[in-house]
Parts: sequence; structure tokens; C-alpha cells
Amino acid sequence: MKSLVMGSALIWGLWAGVAQAEPAQCSVNGFDTFECDVARDGGGLTFALPDGRVFAFALVGASEGMGYLGAADALYPQELGAMTPAAGAPGCWVGGKDGFAFCVQVAQ
Repeated sequence: MKSLVMGSALIWGLWAGVAQAEPAQCSVNGFDTFECDVARDGGGLTFALPDGRVFAFALVGASEGMGYLGAADALYPQELGAMTPAAGAPGCWVGGKDGFAFCVQVAQ
């Protein structure tokens, strides 16, 4: 429970724009790969989708995270469920509701 609460607090901070954004390439179900600005803070990240919604992710364990999706000003974003690292695809996570998947490659 403590991890879930900490993860939720982290998501709220990321959703509010606390972390500094870095240029990256992102991919999410339903969109081609796109340029994005990823805000990372400890075990979480957030970025805007091309349609204006925001995706947020928080680690809750060594190989498990929770995804969230919603409008930039959403008080309660949609919870996408538990996600795990995608096999053979660094920076990619899968799972959640309806097989949601995302990948992030931060520019170096």
C-alpha cells in the first residue's frame, strides 16, 4: 500500500509539472512515434500526447509501474493499470487496460 500511495503522490507532482522536461521520442498505442518533452522525477515520468492528453507513469516496484492518462488539467486521470517492462524493448512498458503500451527514448 505504501508504494501505491507514494506512486500516486508522485503522479500528482508530475501531473502538476514539478519535474524538469527533457526532449525525447515517445510512442503510445494509437500514435506514430512523436517528439515529446518528458518530465522525469525519481521513479516516474510524464509527457503530452499529440492529442493534448497527458500520460503519466510511476514505478511501484522493481518491475512494475502504474499508468495514468487524462486531460492536462484533470484532477483524476484515468488509471490504466499495472504495467511491466516489454521484453527486448528497452524504455518500453506494456500491460494496463486494453494492452496499453508506451516507449520513451530520451535524447542524449
